Amino acid sequence: MAAFRRFAQTTTLFGAVRSAPQKETLPSPLPTNHIARRGYHIDLGAREKALLEEDPALKKFKSYKNNLKRVSKIGDVLTIAVVAACAYELYAVATVRKEQRH
Repeated sequence: MAAFRRFAQTTTLFGAVRSAPQKETLPSPLPTNHIARRGYHIDLGAREKALLEEDPALKKFKSYKNNLKRVSKIGDVLTIAVVAACAYELYAVATVRKEQRH
């Protein structure tokens, strides 16, 4: 959204004049976006480490992932089949109408 606003400001007639006072007058030693993107490394605390560890009580619930992938793949295949059938049906109707005209 910020990029769109910046683009809209510079594309208007007075956009360049309006955006000029927003620029820094003093050069900074580092670009401002460099500091914003760079995060400081903080080690995880004991609670975060405990939350990220694998819980043996939850292992029995992990079997659903394979079933979910399988159902997702079946759904994708069925979607492709339905789209292909619709496309074929449209093609067949178009060719029949074209033959009836001639």
